[in-house]
Amino acid sequence: MSAGTLITVAPTGAEADKAEVPALPVTPDELVATAKDCQAAGAGIIHVHIRDDDARPTLDLGRLRDTVAALRTATDLVVQLSTGGAVTDAETDRLRVLDAAPEMASCTMGTVNFGDEVFSNRWDLIVALHTRMQERGVVPEYEIFDLGHLWSLQRLLERYGLPAGGHVHVDLVMGVPGGMPGTAAALVACQAALRALPEGTTYSATGIGRTTLPVMLASLSAGGHLRVGMEDTLSYARRQPVESNAQLVSRAAELARIAQRPPLTAHEVRQLLRIPPGSGVPSTGIGQQQ
Repeated sequence: MSAGTLITVAPTGAEADKAEVPALPVTPDELVATAKDCQAAGAGIIHVHIRDDDARPTLDLGRLRDTVAALRTATDLVVQLSTGGAVTDAETDRLRVLDAAPEMASCTMGTVNFGDEVFSNRWDLIVALHTRMQERGVVPEYEIFDLGHLWSLQRLLERYGLPAGGHVHVDLVMGVPGGMPGTAAALVACQAALRALPEGTTYSATGIGRTTLPVMLASLSAGGHLRVGMEDTLSYARRQPVESNAQLVSRAAELARIAQRPPLTAHEVRQLLRIPPGSGVPSTGIGQQQ
């Protein structure tokens, strides 16, 4: 069991509507202010989706680059870009996210029903994301929406090798309609599959909506880490909307302290995940790949 807790904040996502959720950070200034507050509250990683001028999800490369630069300037947080985007985004745009040179990026390990939509992740796309991240020194967080995705990850690593830095870290996304439930029993089932992955593999757990607290408590008790944020839940408690992402990070940090596994700093997170110095900076010509 880790002596500390890695806390990732996912502040925006691609689903919530700014008009309905005014506290959702969608502009660059809002995202930077949120990142500062969340780092102060105990976050070590920020999982980033961006929006356009109309607050709609976008994978615009210029905006992504500017966002990475702004977050690096304003905070010490590990910047992790989402290559998932919205369920409607093209594979070419999702691959191009890596051209923004983040330290980390997500890599979803399989297709999953996502509410009424389908979040498509073909095997060829997964391989392309994994191998391009290896080339660029970008550390992946493997997103697991269902138990079978862990077996897909085992297959990926056996065929194409370990990720940049050599450490495997996954995020168990639990409670999505169409994926695995957000329960302690599901987390225990995932732990059995995790044992088939390379020694030292770590995991965070994300509980969507009302599963946020059960998943958080189950993960802490089992030695896992945490992801929280307004991408994953807009309710702090029954009939109590979330006021800010920092509110969610503060609750996670306090529970981690109660569990005697206090939040890890960004520096400690980089050590845990073996993020290489200069991670994400593309080599000559790599940024031209499509």
